[in-house]
Amino acid sequence: MTNELTIKITGEAGQGMQTVGAALCQMFKNTGFHIFANQDYMSRIRGGNNFFQLRISDRPIFTLRQRSDITIALDKASVPLHKSSMTDGGILVLDRKKFTITEEEPTFLDIPFYDMATRVGGSEIFINSVACGIIAGMIDVELRSVEHVMEATFAGKSEEIIRKNKEAARAGYDFVRNNFKQDTFRIKAGAIKDTGVLVMNGNDAIALGAIRAGCKFYSAYPMSPSTTIMNVIAQYAQKFHIVVEQAEDEIAAVNMIIGASFAGVRAMTATSGGGFALMAEGVSLAAMTETPIVVVVAQRPAPATGFPTRTAQADLEFVLHAGHGEFARVVYAPGTIEEAFSVTIKAFNIAEKYQIPVFIMTDQHLADSYRNIEPSDLNNGKVQRYIVSKEDSKHITNYKRYQFTGSGISPRAIPSWIEDVIYADSDEHTEEGHITEDADIGRKMAEKRFYKKFSGLSQEVEKPTAYNVEGADMVLLGFGSTYGVMKEVSDAVTDRKIGFIHLSQVWPFPASEMVGLLKDAKKVLTVENNAGGQLARLLRRETGLQVSGSVLKYDGRPFNLDYLIDRIKKEG
Repeated sequence: MTNELTIKITGEAGQGMQTVGAALCQMFKNTGFHIFANQDYMSRIRGGNNFFQLRISDRPIFTLRQRSDITIALDKASVPLHKSSMTDGGILVLDRKKFTITEEEPTFLDIPFYDMATRVGGSEIFINSVACGIIAGMIDVELRSVEHVMEATFAGKSEEIIRKNKEAARAGYDFVRNNFKQDTFRIKAGAIKDTGVLVMNGNDAIALGAIRAGCKFYSAYPMSPSTTIMNVIAQYAQKFHIVVEQAEDEIAAVNMIIGASFAGVRAMTATSGGGFALMAEGVSLAAMTETPIVVVVAQRPAPATGFPTRTAQADLEFVLHAGHGEFARVVYAPGTIEEAFSVTIKAFNIAEKYQIPVFIMTDQHLADSYRNIEPSDLNNGKVQRYIVSKEDSKHITNYKRYQFTGSGISPRAIPSWIEDVIYADSDEHTEEGHITEDADIGRKMAEKRFYKKFSGLSQEVEKPTAYNVEGADMVLLGFGSTYGVMKEVSDAVTDRKIGFIHLSQVWPFPASEMVGLLKDAKKVLTVENNAGGQLARLLRRETGLQVSGSVLKYDGRPFNLDYLIDRIKKEG
Protein backbone atom coordinates (compact mmCIF):
# COMPACT_ATOMS: atom_id res chain seq x y z
CA MET A 1 0.00 0.00 0.00
CA THR A 2 1.17 3.51 -0.79
CA ASN A 3 2.53 5.39 2.18
CA GLU A 4 0.27 8.45 2.21
CA LEU A 5 -1.94 10.60 4.40
CA THR A 6 -4.50 13.39 3.95
CA ILE A 7 -4.71 16.22 6.49
CA LYS A 8 -7.31 18.98 6.73
CA ILE A 9 -7.21 22.19 8.80
CA THR A 10 -10.60 23.88 8.95
CA GLY A 11 -12.12 26.91 10.63
CA GLU A 12 -13.30 30.46 10.08
CA ALA A 13 -11.70 32.90 7.68
CA GLY A 14 -9.10 34.80 9.65
CA GLN A 15 -8.00 31.85 11.79
CA GLY A 16 -4.85 31.29 9.76
CA MET A 17 -5.56 28.11 7.78
CA GLN A 18 -3.33 29.30 4.96
CA THR A 19 -0.51 30.06 7.39
CA VAL A 20 -0.61 26.66 9.05
CA GLY A 21 -1.11 24.98 5.67
CA ALA A 22 1.95 26.64 4.18
CA ALA A 23 3.96 25.73 7.28
CA LEU A 24 2.91 22.08 7.00
CA CYS A 25 3.83 22.02 3.31
CA GLN A 26 7.33 23.18 4.16
CA MET A 27 7.63 20.79 7.10
CA PHE A 28 6.71 17.72 5.08
CA LYS A 29 8.84 18.84 2.15
CA ASN A 30 11.78 19.22 4.53
CA THR A 31 11.25 15.70 5.88
CA GLY A 32 11.30 14.09 2.45
CA PHE A 33 7.65 13.77 1.43
CA HIS A 34 5.89 14.62 -1.79
CA ILE A 35 2.96 16.96 -1.21
CA PHE A 36 -0.16 18.21 -2.91
CA ALA A 37 -2.23 20.88 -1.16
CA ASN A 38 -5.09 23.19 -1.95
CA GLN A 39 -7.15 25.72 -0.04
CA ASP A 40 -10.94 25.93 -0.09
CA TYR A 41 -12.08 29.36 1.01
CA MET A 42 -15.18 31.52 1.01
CA SER A 43 -15.38 35.03 -0.38
CA ARG A 44 -15.19 36.76 2.98
CA ILE A 45 -12.60 38.20 5.35
CA ARG A 46 -14.06 36.80 8.57
CA GLY A 47 -16.42 33.96 9.43
CA GLY A 48 -17.75 31.20 7.19
CA ASN A 49 -15.86 27.96 6.81
CA ASN A 50 -12.50 27.60 5.09
CA PHE A 51 -10.13 24.67 4.97
CA PHE A 52 -6.65 23.81 3.80
CA GLN A 53 -6.24 20.23 2.62
CA LEU A 54 -2.83 18.59 2.36
CA ARG A 55 -1.98 15.18 0.95
CA ILE A 56 1.47 13.72 1.61
CA SER A 57 3.04 10.62 0.14
CA ASP A 58 6.33 8.84 -0.44
CA ARG A 59 5.74 9.11 -4.22
CA PRO A 60 4.88 12.06 -6.50
CA ILE A 61 1.19 13.03 -6.27
CA PHE A 62 -0.90 15.40 -8.36
CA THR A 63 -4.39 15.61 -6.88
CA LEU A 64 -6.40 15.46 -3.66
CA ARG A 65 -8.33 12.68 -1.96
CA GLN A 66 -12.02 12.96 -1.07
CA ARG A 67 -11.65 12.06 2.62
CA SER A 68 -9.13 13.06 5.26
CA ASP A 69 -7.21 10.95 7.79
CA ILE A 70 -6.67 13.83 10.20
CA THR A 71 -8.95 16.85 10.47
CA ILE A 72 -8.26 19.66 12.91
CA ALA A 73 -11.36 21.77 13.56
CA LEU A 74 -10.42 25.23 14.78
CA ASP A 75 -14.04 26.25 15.39
CA LYS A 76 -17.28 24.58 16.45
CA ALA A 77 -19.04 24.94 13.09
CA SER A 78 -16.33 22.87 11.40
CA VAL A 79 -17.14 19.75 13.43
CA PRO A 80 -20.55 18.86 11.90
CA LEU A 81 -19.43 20.11 8.48
CA HIS A 82 -16.41 17.83 8.22
CA LYS A 83 -16.94 14.86 10.53
CA SER A 84 -18.61 12.87 7.75
CA SER A 85 -15.66 13.31 5.39
CA MET A 86 -13.23 11.19 7.42
CA THR A 87 -11.56 7.98 6.29
CA ASP A 88 -12.13 4.75 8.22
CA GLY A 89 -9.93 5.12 11.29
CA GLY A 90 -9.60 8.87 10.74
CA ILE A 91 -9.30 11.33 13.61
CA LEU A 92 -11.11 14.66 14.04
CA VAL A 93 -9.27 16.87 16.53
CA LEU A 94 -11.46 19.35 18.41
CA ASP A 95 -11.51 21.39 21.60
CA ARG A 96 -14.64 20.01 23.27
CA LYS A 97 -14.59 22.52 26.14
CA LYS A 98 -14.18 25.56 23.89
CA PHE A 99 -16.83 24.31 21.48
CA THR A 100 -19.21 23.16 24.28
CA ILE A 101 -19.60 19.78 22.60
CA THR A 102 -20.70 17.02 24.97
CA GLU A 103 -21.33 14.12 22.62
CA GLU A 104 -18.58 11.65 21.95
CA GLU A 105 -17.81 9.90 18.69
CA PRO A 106 -15.12 7.36 17.83
CA THR A 107 -13.45 9.80 15.43
CA PHE A 108 -13.15 12.61 18.02
CA LEU A 109 -9.84 13.43 19.68
CA ASP A 110 -10.31 16.09 22.34
CA ILE A 111 -7.32 18.43 22.71
CA PRO A 112 -7.58 21.74 24.63
CA PHE A 113 -5.66 23.68 22.00
CA TYR A 114 -7.35 27.00 22.82
CA ASP A 115 -6.13 26.76 26.41
CA MET A 116 -2.66 25.86 25.17
CA ALA A 117 -2.53 28.84 22.81
CA THR A 118 -3.65 31.26 25.54
CA ARG A 119 -1.40 29.78 28.21
CA VAL A 120 1.75 29.74 26.07
CA GLY A 121 1.26 32.66 23.72
CA GLY A 122 -1.13 34.81 25.69
CA SER A 123 -3.69 34.81 22.86
CA GLU A 124 -5.95 32.46 20.93
CA ILE A 125 -4.29 33.55 17.68
CA PHE A 126 -1.58 30.96 18.35
CA ILE A 127 -3.98 28.04 17.79
CA ASN A 128 -2.64 27.50 14.27
CA SER A 129 0.87 26.93 15.63
CA VAL A 130 -0.56 24.54 18.24
CA ALA A 131 -2.26 22.72 15.34
CA CYS A 132 1.10 22.38 13.57
CA GLY A 133 2.55 20.76 16.65
CA ILE A 134 -0.43 18.43 17.03
CA ILE A 135 -0.09 17.14 13.47
CA ALA A 136 3.67 16.70 13.80
CA GLY A 137 3.20 14.77 17.01
CA MET A 138 0.53 12.50 15.56
CA ILE A 139 2.71 11.56 12.58
CA ASP A 140 5.93 11.27 14.58
CA VAL A 141 7.78 14.18 12.98
CA GLU A 142 10.78 15.33 14.99
CA LEU A 143 10.14 18.35 17.22
CA ARG A 144 13.09 20.13 15.64
CA SER A 145 11.35 19.94 12.27
CA VAL A 146 8.34 21.76 13.72
CA GLU A 147 10.50 24.43 15.36
CA HIS A 148 12.45 24.89 12.14
CA VAL A 149 9.31 25.58 10.13
CA MET A 150 8.03 28.00 12.80
CA GLU A 151 11.26 29.96 12.47
CA ALA A 152 10.92 30.05 8.69
CA THR A 153 7.20 30.87 8.69
CA PHE A 154 7.55 33.82 11.05
CA ALA A 155 10.93 35.03 9.86
CA GLY A 156 10.97 38.82 9.93
CA LYS A 157 8.76 38.95 13.01
CA SER A 158 10.13 39.82 16.44
CA GLU A 159 12.08 37.23 18.41
CA GLU A 160 9.25 37.14 20.94
CA ILE A 161 6.67 36.27 18.27
CA ILE A 162 8.88 33.49 16.93
CA ARG A 163 9.47 32.16 20.44
CA LYS A 164 5.76 32.12 21.27
CA ASN A 165 4.88 30.30 18.07
CA LYS A 166 7.57 27.72 18.71
CA GLU A 167 6.33 27.21 22.26
CA ALA A 168 2.72 26.91 21.05
CA ALA A 169 3.76 24.27 18.51
CA ARG A 170 5.74 22.45 21.21
CA ALA A 171 2.70 22.44 23.52
CA GLY A 172 0.56 20.74 20.89
CA TYR A 173 3.38 18.34 20.05
CA ASP A 174 3.99 17.31 23.67
CA PHE A 175 0.28 16.82 24.39
CA VAL A 176 -0.12 14.44 21.49
CA ARG A 177 3.07 12.56 22.29
CA ASN A 178 1.79 11.96 25.81
CA ASN A 179 -1.84 11.20 24.99
CA PHE A 180 -1.98 9.65 21.53
CA LYS A 181 -0.73 6.37 20.12
CA GLN A 182 1.84 7.36 17.49
CA ASP A 183 1.53 4.25 15.30
CA THR A 184 -2.11 4.98 14.44
CA PHE A 185 -1.16 6.31 11.01
CA ARG A 186 0.90 4.43 8.50
CA ILE A 187 3.19 7.25 7.43
CA LYS A 188 6.46 8.06 9.14
CA ALA A 189 8.48 11.22 8.62
CA GLY A 190 12.25 11.53 8.57
CA ALA A 191 14.60 14.11 10.02
CA ILE A 192 15.12 17.54 8.48
CA LYS A 193 17.20 17.40 5.34
CA ASP A 194 17.89 19.69 2.44
CA THR A 195 15.85 17.96 -0.23
CA GLY A 196 16.61 20.72 -2.72
CA VAL A 197 13.01 20.83 -3.94
CA LEU A 198 10.75 23.86 -4.14
CA VAL A 199 7.16 24.28 -2.97
CA MET A 200 4.99 26.55 -5.10
CA ASN A 201 1.54 26.90 -6.58
CA GLY A 202 0.37 27.58 -10.12
CA ASN A 203 0.25 31.34 -9.73
CA ASP A 204 3.79 31.37 -8.31
CA ALA A 205 4.96 29.45 -11.38
CA ILE A 206 3.24 31.79 -13.84
CA ALA A 207 4.70 34.85 -12.10
CA LEU A 208 8.21 33.38 -12.05
CA GLY A 209 7.83 32.27 -15.66
CA ALA A 210 6.92 35.84 -16.65
CA ILE A 211 9.96 37.20 -14.84
CA ARG A 212 12.18 34.58 -16.47
CA ALA A 213 10.72 35.50 -19.88
CA GLY A 214 11.76 39.13 -19.38
CA CYS A 215 8.42 40.71 -18.48
CA LYS A 216 9.19 44.33 -17.54
CA PHE A 217 5.68 45.75 -17.20
CA TYR A 218 2.77 44.20 -15.36
CA SER A 219 -0.60 45.87 -14.87
CA ALA A 220 -3.76 44.34 -13.43
CA TYR A 221 -6.82 44.97 -11.33
CA PRO A 222 -7.04 42.47 -8.45
CA MET A 223 -9.49 39.65 -9.14
CA SER A 224 -9.48 36.19 -7.58
CA PRO A 225 -7.92 33.81 -8.37
CA SER A 226 -5.35 35.77 -10.40
CA THR A 227 -4.31 38.33 -7.78
CA THR A 228 -1.31 36.54 -6.32
CA ILE A 229 0.44 36.64 -9.72
CA MET A 230 0.67 40.39 -9.25
CA ASN A 231 1.77 39.95 -5.64
CA VAL A 232 4.67 37.69 -6.60
CA ILE A 233 5.83 39.87 -9.50
CA ALA A 234 5.63 42.93 -7.23
CA GLN A 235 7.73 41.09 -4.64
CA TYR A 236 10.56 40.77 -7.18
CA ALA A 237 9.91 43.99 -9.10
CA GLN A 238 12.81 45.98 -7.69
CA LYS A 239 15.33 43.15 -8.12
CA PHE A 240 14.40 42.56 -11.78
CA HIS A 241 13.53 46.17 -12.70
CA ILE A 242 9.84 45.52 -13.39
CA VAL A 243 7.15 48.19 -13.32
CA VAL A 244 4.02 46.88 -11.56
CA GLU A 245 0.87 48.98 -11.80
CA GLN A 246 -2.42 48.25 -10.06
CA ALA A 247 -4.84 49.71 -12.58
CA GLU A 248 -8.19 51.28 -11.77
CA ASP A 249 -9.98 48.57 -13.79
CA GLU A 250 -9.33 45.83 -16.32
CA ILE A 251 -9.89 48.14 -19.30
CA ALA A 252 -7.04 50.31 -18.12
CA ALA A 253 -4.87 47.26 -17.35
CA VAL A 254 -5.04 45.78 -20.85
CA ASN A 255 -4.54 49.15 -22.53
CA MET A 256 -1.51 49.83 -20.32
CA ILE A 257 0.20 46.62 -21.36
CA ILE A 258 -0.54 47.38 -25.02
CA GLY A 259 1.17 50.75 -24.60
CA ALA A 260 4.12 49.23 -22.77
CA SER A 261 4.54 46.54 -25.41
CA PHE A 262 4.32 49.11 -28.21
CA ALA A 263 7.23 50.88 -26.51
CA GLY A 264 9.28 47.69 -26.66
CA VAL A 265 9.00 45.89 -23.31
CA ARG A 266 7.39 42.55 -22.62
CA ALA A 267 4.11 43.10 -20.79
CA MET A 268 1.43 40.98 -19.14
CA THR A 269 -1.84 41.21 -17.25
CA ALA A 270 -3.95 38.65 -15.39
CA THR A 271 -7.62 38.52 -14.50
CA SER A 272 -10.62 36.21 -14.29
CA GLY A 273 -13.66 35.85 -16.54
CA GLY A 274 -15.47 39.02 -15.46
CA GLY A 275 -12.36 41.13 -15.83
CA PHE A 276 -11.49 39.51 -19.14
CA ALA A 277 -14.93 40.50 -20.46
CA LEU A 278 -13.86 44.11 -19.98
CA MET A 279 -10.57 43.45 -21.76
CA ALA A 280 -12.18 42.12 -24.96
CA GLU A 281 -11.97 45.43 -26.85
CA GLY A 282 -8.33 45.84 -25.82
CA VAL A 283 -7.59 42.34 -27.08
CA SER A 284 -8.88 43.36 -30.51
CA LEU A 285 -6.81 46.56 -30.35
CA ALA A 286 -3.68 44.48 -29.73
CA ALA A 287 -4.60 42.27 -32.70
CA MET A 288 -5.23 45.21 -35.04
CA THR A 289 -2.06 47.05 -34.06
CA GLU A 290 -0.12 43.75 -34.05
CA THR A 291 1.15 44.45 -30.55
CA PRO A 292 2.25 41.37 -28.58
CA ILE A 293 0.60 40.93 -25.18
CA VAL A 294 0.17 38.06 -22.72
CA VAL A 295 -3.08 37.74 -20.76
CA VAL A 296 -3.67 35.21 -17.97
CA VAL A 297 -7.32 34.20 -17.56
CA ALA A 298 -7.68 32.47 -14.18
CA GLN A 299 -11.10 30.84 -14.32
CA ARG A 300 -13.72 30.70 -11.60
CA PRO A 301 -17.45 29.86 -11.68
CA ALA A 302 -19.76 32.36 -13.39
CA PRO A 303 -21.94 33.98 -14.80
CA ALA A 304 -21.42 37.38 -13.20
CA THR A 305 -19.64 37.12 -9.84
CA GLY A 306 -20.50 33.43 -9.48
CA PHE A 307 -18.42 31.65 -6.84
CA PRO A 308 -15.58 34.20 -6.61
CA THR A 309 -13.16 31.87 -4.81
CA ARG A 310 -13.98 28.53 -6.40
CA THR A 311 -12.77 26.74 -9.52
CA ALA A 312 -14.14 26.17 -13.02
CA GLN A 313 -13.16 25.53 -16.62
CA ALA A 314 -16.15 27.21 -18.22
CA ASP A 315 -14.38 30.06 -20.08
CA LEU A 316 -12.76 27.93 -22.79
CA GLU A 317 -15.10 28.96 -25.58
CA PHE A 318 -15.10 32.57 -24.34
CA VAL A 319 -11.31 32.87 -24.53
CA LEU A 320 -11.21 31.14 -27.92
CA HIS A 321 -13.53 33.77 -29.39
CA ALA A 322 -13.03 36.90 -27.24
CA GLY A 323 -12.53 40.12 -29.15
CA HIS A 324 -14.44 41.34 -32.17
CA GLY A 325 -13.16 40.45 -35.60
CA GLU A 326 -10.94 37.63 -36.81
CA PHE A 327 -7.29 37.36 -35.89
CA ALA A 328 -4.73 34.77 -34.90
CA ARG A 329 -4.27 33.94 -31.24
CA VAL A 330 -2.79 31.21 -29.04
CA VAL A 331 -4.44 29.73 -25.94
CA TYR A 332 -2.39 27.69 -23.47
CA ALA A 333 -3.90 25.64 -20.63
CA PRO A 334 -1.10 24.34 -18.36
CA GLY A 335 -1.91 21.29 -16.25
CA THR A 336 0.99 21.28 -13.80
CA ILE A 337 3.14 23.79 -11.96
CA GLU A 338 6.06 22.91 -14.24
CA GLU A 339 3.92 23.57 -17.33
CA ALA A 340 2.62 26.82 -15.85
CA PHE A 341 6.23 28.02 -15.72
CA SER A 342 7.35 26.78 -19.14
CA VAL A 343 4.29 27.79 -21.18
CA THR A 344 4.41 31.29 -19.70
CA ILE A 345 7.87 31.71 -21.20
CA LYS A 346 6.64 30.30 -24.50
CA ALA A 347 3.61 32.61 -24.39
CA PHE A 348 5.91 35.66 -24.36
CA ASN A 349 8.07 34.23 -27.15
CA ILE A 350 5.10 33.38 -29.38
CA ALA A 351 3.30 36.68 -28.68
CA GLU A 352 6.39 38.61 -29.71
CA LYS A 353 7.30 36.42 -32.69
CA TYR A 354 3.83 36.62 -34.25
CA GLN A 355 2.85 40.01 -32.77
CA ILE A 356 -0.43 38.71 -31.39
CA PRO A 357 -2.34 38.36 -28.10
CA VAL A 358 -1.55 35.10 -26.31
CA PHE A 359 -3.68 33.72 -23.47
CA ILE A 360 -2.79 31.46 -20.56
CA MET A 361 -5.89 29.77 -19.16
CA THR A 362 -5.63 28.58 -15.60
CA ASP A 363 -8.20 28.17 -12.81
CA GLN A 364 -8.49 28.48 -9.05
CA HIS A 365 -7.50 24.87 -8.50
CA LEU A 366 -4.18 25.11 -10.32
CA ALA A 367 -3.63 28.70 -9.17
CA ASP A 368 -3.89 27.83 -5.46
CA SER A 369 -2.58 24.24 -5.41
CA TYR A 370 0.87 23.61 -3.94
CA ARG A 371 3.28 20.87 -5.01
CA ASN A 372 6.96 20.29 -4.51
CA ILE A 373 8.94 20.37 -7.73
CA GLU A 374 12.57 19.97 -8.72
CA PRO A 375 14.46 23.25 -9.32
CA SER A 376 15.71 21.80 -12.61
CA ASP A 377 12.13 21.91 -13.89
CA LEU A 378 12.43 25.70 -13.90
CA ASN A 379 15.19 25.51 -16.50
CA ASN A 380 12.65 24.62 -19.18
CA GLY A 381 11.91 27.38 -21.65
CA LYS A 382 14.32 29.44 -23.69
CA VAL A 383 13.78 33.20 -23.94
CA GLN A 384 13.70 34.43 -27.55
CA ARG A 385 13.32 38.04 -28.72
CA TYR A 386 11.87 39.11 -32.06
CA ILE A 387 12.52 42.83 -32.48
CA VAL A 388 14.83 44.76 -34.75
CA SER A 389 17.98 45.42 -32.73
CA LYS A 390 18.93 48.94 -31.74
CA GLU A 391 22.02 48.76 -33.92
CA ASP A 392 20.11 47.54 -37.00
CA SER A 393 17.41 50.14 -36.39
CA LYS A 394 19.89 52.91 -37.16
CA HIS A 395 20.02 51.78 -40.79
CA ILE A 396 16.27 51.51 -41.41
CA THR A 397 14.72 53.87 -43.98
CA ASN A 398 11.15 54.02 -45.27
CA TYR A 399 10.00 51.84 -42.41
CA LYS A 400 6.66 50.07 -42.85
CA ARG A 401 5.31 48.83 -39.52
CA TYR A 402 2.72 46.60 -41.24
CA GLN A 403 4.75 45.49 -44.22
CA PHE A 404 3.26 42.60 -46.16
CA THR A 405 5.38 39.47 -45.88
CA GLY A 406 4.96 35.82 -46.76
CA SER A 407 4.62 34.86 -43.07
CA GLY A 408 2.34 37.75 -42.18
CA ILE A 409 4.94 38.94 -39.66
CA SER A 410 6.32 42.43 -40.24
CA PRO A 411 9.70 43.59 -38.91
CA ARG A 412 9.00 45.18 -35.53
CA ALA A 413 11.09 48.24 -34.73
CA ILE A 414 10.90 50.15 -31.48
CA PRO A 415 9.90 53.83 -31.41
CA SER A 416 12.90 56.14 -30.86
CA TRP A 417 15.32 53.48 -32.11
CA ILE A 418 14.73 54.50 -35.72
CA GLU A 419 14.60 57.93 -37.26
CA ASP A 420 11.35 57.28 -39.12
CA VAL A 421 8.01 57.92 -37.42
CA ILE A 422 6.12 54.75 -36.47
CA TYR A 423 2.38 54.98 -37.07
CA ALA A 424 -0.15 52.73 -35.34
CA ASP A 425 -3.90 52.91 -35.68
CA SER A 426 -6.95 50.96 -34.53
CA ASP A 427 -8.61 51.59 -37.90
CA GLU A 428 -7.70 49.51 -40.91
CA HIS A 429 -4.42 50.83 -42.21
CA THR A 430 -1.81 50.67 -44.92
CA GLU A 431 1.59 49.04 -44.58
CA GLU A 432 2.88 52.37 -43.24
CA GLY A 433 0.13 52.52 -40.61
CA HIS A 434 -2.05 55.22 -42.19
CA ILE A 435 -5.85 54.89 -42.10
CA THR A 436 -7.32 53.45 -45.28
CA GLU A 437 -10.70 52.46 -46.70
CA ASP A 438 -9.19 50.53 -49.60
CA ALA A 439 -10.93 47.17 -49.98
CA ASP A 440 -7.91 45.37 -51.45
CA ILE A 441 -5.62 46.50 -48.62
CA GLY A 442 -8.29 45.57 -46.07
CA ARG A 443 -8.48 42.05 -47.51
CA LYS A 444 -4.71 41.64 -47.49
CA MET A 445 -4.41 42.91 -43.93
CA ALA A 446 -7.13 40.52 -42.75
CA GLU A 447 -5.28 37.63 -44.40
CA LYS A 448 -2.01 38.84 -42.87
CA ARG A 449 -3.41 38.96 -39.32
CA PHE A 450 -5.44 35.77 -39.60
CA TYR A 451 -4.52 33.17 -42.22
CA LYS A 452 -0.80 33.78 -42.60
CA LYS A 453 0.01 34.05 -38.91
CA PHE A 454 -2.25 31.10 -38.12
CA SER A 455 -0.36 29.00 -40.66
CA GLY A 456 2.90 29.58 -38.81
CA LEU A 457 1.34 29.11 -35.38
CA SER A 458 -0.04 25.73 -36.44
CA GLN A 459 3.54 24.49 -36.74
CA GLU A 460 4.39 25.46 -33.15
CA VAL A 461 1.61 23.77 -31.19
CA GLU A 462 2.44 22.11 -27.87
CA LYS A 463 1.87 18.43 -28.45
CA PRO A 464 -0.72 16.70 -26.22
CA THR A 465 0.55 14.56 -23.36
CA ALA A 466 -0.55 10.98 -23.98
CA TYR A 467 -0.22 8.26 -21.35
CA ASN A 468 -1.26 4.60 -21.52
CA VAL A 469 -3.43 5.33 -24.58
CA GLU A 470 -2.50 2.42 -26.85
CA GLY A 471 -4.83 -0.50 -26.23
CA ALA A 472 -6.65 1.31 -23.41
CA ASP A 473 -10.15 0.24 -22.43
CA MET A 474 -10.93 3.90 -21.78
CA VAL A 475 -9.15 7.17 -22.59
CA LEU A 476 -9.71 10.26 -20.47
CA LEU A 477 -9.29 13.64 -22.18
CA GLY A 478 -8.85 16.97 -20.45
CA PHE A 479 -7.13 20.35 -20.43
CA GLY A 480 -5.71 22.60 -17.73
CA SER A 481 -5.83 21.49 -14.10
CA THR A 482 -7.42 18.08 -14.76
CA TYR A 483 -3.99 16.67 -15.67
CA GLY A 484 -3.21 15.53 -12.13
CA VAL A 485 -6.43 13.67 -11.42
CA MET A 486 -6.39 11.94 -14.82
CA LYS A 487 -2.81 10.80 -14.32
CA GLU A 488 -3.45 9.36 -10.87
CA VAL A 489 -6.65 7.61 -11.98
CA SER A 490 -4.75 6.06 -14.86
CA ASP A 491 -2.23 4.63 -12.40
CA ALA A 492 -4.72 3.74 -9.65
CA VAL A 493 -7.26 1.73 -11.64
CA THR A 494 -5.89 -1.78 -12.06
CA ASP A 495 -8.84 -3.86 -13.23
CA ARG A 496 -8.79 -2.23 -16.66
CA LYS A 497 -6.41 -0.11 -18.71
CA ILE A 498 -7.16 3.60 -18.39
CA GLY A 499 -5.19 6.03 -20.53
CA PHE A 500 -5.36 9.80 -20.68
CA ILE A 501 -4.58 12.68 -23.02
CA HIS A 502 -3.96 16.17 -21.69
CA LEU A 503 -3.94 19.37 -23.73
CA SER A 504 -1.68 22.15 -22.47
CA GLN A 505 -2.55 24.12 -25.62
CA VAL A 506 -6.12 24.31 -26.84
CA TRP A 507 -5.61 26.78 -29.69
CA PRO A 508 -4.47 26.35 -32.37
CA PHE A 509 -6.03 22.97 -31.72
CA PRO A 510 -3.72 19.96 -32.31
CA ALA A 511 -6.26 18.32 -34.63
CA SER A 512 -3.99 15.92 -36.52
CA GLU A 513 -2.33 14.70 -33.30
CA MET A 514 -5.70 14.10 -31.68
CA VAL A 515 -6.99 12.11 -34.67
CA GLY A 516 -3.88 9.96 -34.54
CA LEU A 517 -4.18 9.34 -30.81
CA LEU A 518 -7.92 8.61 -30.75
CA LYS A 519 -8.60 6.86 -34.04
CA ASP A 520 -8.53 3.40 -32.41
CA ALA A 521 -9.82 4.37 -28.96
CA LYS A 522 -12.56 2.10 -27.60
CA LYS A 523 -14.11 4.70 -25.30
CA VAL A 524 -13.25 8.38 -24.76
CA LEU A 525 -14.48 10.54 -21.88
CA THR A 526 -13.67 14.20 -21.46
CA VAL A 527 -13.02 15.33 -17.88
CA GLU A 528 -14.13 18.95 -17.51
CA ASN A 529 -14.98 21.45 -14.77
CA ASN A 530 -17.91 22.87 -16.73
CA ALA A 531 -21.53 21.99 -17.47
CA GLY A 532 -21.43 22.08 -21.27
CA GLY A 533 -18.62 19.72 -22.21
CA GLN A 534 -16.79 22.53 -23.99
CA LEU A 535 -13.68 20.47 -24.76
CA ALA A 536 -15.82 17.70 -26.24
CA ARG A 537 -17.49 20.26 -28.53
CA LEU A 538 -14.15 21.73 -29.55
CA LEU A 539 -12.78 18.26 -30.39
CA ARG A 540 -15.83 17.48 -32.52
CA ARG A 541 -15.66 20.82 -34.31
CA GLU A 542 -11.96 20.56 -35.16
CA THR A 543 -11.64 16.82 -35.89
CA GLY A 544 -15.11 15.39 -36.37
CA LEU A 545 -14.44 12.95 -33.51
CA GLN A 546 -17.32 12.28 -31.15
CA VAL A 547 -16.47 11.31 -27.56
CA SER A 548 -18.32 8.53 -25.75
CA GLY A 549 -19.33 10.90 -22.97
CA SER A 550 -18.11 13.53 -20.52
CA VAL A 551 -17.49 13.54 -16.79
CA LEU A 552 -18.53 17.07 -15.87
CA LYS A 553 -18.17 18.79 -12.51
CA TYR A 554 -19.54 22.29 -12.12
CA ASP A 555 -20.14 22.84 -8.41
CA GLY A 556 -17.11 25.08 -8.03
CA ARG A 557 -15.00 22.29 -6.53
CA PRO A 558 -12.14 20.48 -8.25
CA PHE A 559 -12.00 16.83 -9.22
CA ASN A 560 -10.32 14.50 -6.76
CA LEU A 561 -8.98 10.99 -7.18
CA ASP A 562 -11.82 9.13 -5.44
CA TYR A 563 -14.58 11.12 -7.15
CA LEU A 564 -13.24 10.47 -10.65
CA ILE A 565 -12.66 6.77 -9.99
CA ASP A 566 -16.26 6.48 -8.80
CA ARG A 567 -17.58 8.28 -11.89
CA ILE A 568 -15.53 6.06 -14.20
CA LYS A 569 -16.99 2.97 -12.56
CA LYS A 570 -20.48 4.33 -13.15
CA GLU A 571 -19.60 4.95 -16.80
CA GLY A 572 -18.73 1.25 -17.13
